[in-house]
Amino acid sequence: MLRKYVIERNIEGIGAQPVEAMCGVALQSNRVLDELGTGIQWLHSYVTNNKTYCIYLARDEALIREHAKRSGFPADAIVEVKSVLDPTMAPA
Repeated sequence: MLRKYVIERNIEGIGAQPVEAMCGVALQSNRVLDELGTGIQWLHSYVTNNKTYCIYLARDEALIREHAKRSGFPADAIVEVKSVLDPTMAPA
């Protein structure tokens, strides 16, 4: 079973990178994901000035760390998502 994780990556100046650089990052990540197989999937990332917050599905935290090592991206914090809270959960 795949679990959902949030990965915080500290990358100085990432938010100022041009689209071409972001495409290169995505390409590198996808190559490593292909090598690692079906136990890990990148859903999307939120980019801020100096960090990214990446949402992944993975078998375990070790696989996320292996992806970070092979791709060359930091994984400064990895936390498992226990549940999702959204506005539709409030009673009318």
